[in-house]
Amino acid sequence: MDFRLSPKEEAFRKEVSDWLDDHMKELPEWWLNRNVIGLETNSHEYNRFRVWWHQKLFDAGFVGIAWPEEYGGRGGTVVEQYVFNQEVARHRAPGTTNDVGLGWAGPTIMAYGTEEQKKRFLPRIISAEDIWSQCFSETEAGSDLANLQARGVEDGGDFIINGQKIWTTEGDWSDWAILLVRTNSDPDIPKHRGLTYFLLDMHSPGVTVRSIRDMTGGTLFTETFLDDVRIPKSLMVGEKDRGWYVAMATLDFERTNASSATGQMSIVTDLIELAGKLESGGQPLSKGPLVRQKLARFYIEASVIKYIGFRVLSRQIKGEAPGMESTISSIMQMELGQRLQEFALELQGPYAQLVRDSKHAVEHGIWQRSFLFSRGDTIKTGSSEIKRNIIAQRALGLPRE
Repeated sequence: MDFRLSPKEEAFRKEVSDWLDDHMKELPEWWLNRNVIGLETNSHEYNRFRVWWHQKLFDAGFVGIAWPEEYGGRGGTVVEQYVFNQEVARHRAPGTTNDVGLGWAGPTIMAYGTEEQKKRFLPRIISAEDIWSQCFSETEAGSDLANLQARGVEDGGDFIINGQKIWTTEGDWSDWAILLVRTNSDPDIPKHRGLTYFLLDMHSPGVTVRSIRDMTGGTLFTETFLDDVRIPKSLMVGEKDRGWYVAMATLDFERTNASSATGQMSIVTDLIELAGKLESGGQPLSKGPLVRQKLARFYIEASVIKYIGFRVLSRQIKGEAPGMESTISSIMQMELGQRLQEFALELQGPYAQLVRDSKHAVEHGIWQRSFLFSRGDTIKTGSSEIKRNIIAQRALGLPRE
């Protein structure tokens, strides 16, 4: 694979870089000083900031870069999208918001939705006029998603939905959600063959959302309760009782979106800077051979993920669906992410016990928060165990347990 950018791609990179250079000064001081924590615990205020920045990116043509122009996108390439992500990471700038919409719901609607659904939803996803969440998981159906119990019953031109969903990311401020429910209860068919995929208006009567406060103090996730919620059949994606296959495509898009090495390489860079600032015996920790060896190993691992990501990118360039590379990359990224956060606290020594309320906390306690949040990395997008089973069965052809 030729890793060099074409003249057109290089021109696009410069366009993004120049725009960020011009607009970074508009960002609030707390962002530039890496003191984002105080706002992240107030999700609505932080999300308003993200939408404000997203709309600036949208106006500049940097949202939906590889999406077709007829649906509000730029009509560019996946390589240009990758270049944009690289420049955002290099500038330490905020990225786009509406992650579920752009990364999961939008690509699924493009692949499986009707033309009416594409024209209705895709432009508003790109502009962040509609914020999206995901209603898949339940209390008894997380990694075993086929065990979900939320039910949909046909009633004329609608389905009536009842059930409970959990871990709805940003559910308390989303406008729409992708929803998976059971529409066929025949005990003689496999569980996954009776599911249907819907687009749920989160403002519908019967939808109740309750925040879940996690151990970082934030409320990124919610529970969603569905009581006699009516969804028109026009909001069904794909065929009735075949939503499992649509949902698996969504999860592939999710893992592809999560498998970019850009974020992990940025964390490695931040760790190198942190080790240079912290001292022991009057010397920067980065001078110590053991610290240098660990940082070098992290850099190598992040580079491996980057090159696996290029294989995913190559498939996308060819118009192919995400393959096993995205699942492999996702496992490696999530597990590396946890080790990076653990090492950040090791570097801080006794100061690792101090969080944002202390004036002596290292970098405003941002590493403590990210360490706590990283505990869920090997669960989200499917647990590491589930992903390894997927690789074993689908890629290696090994028998099921």
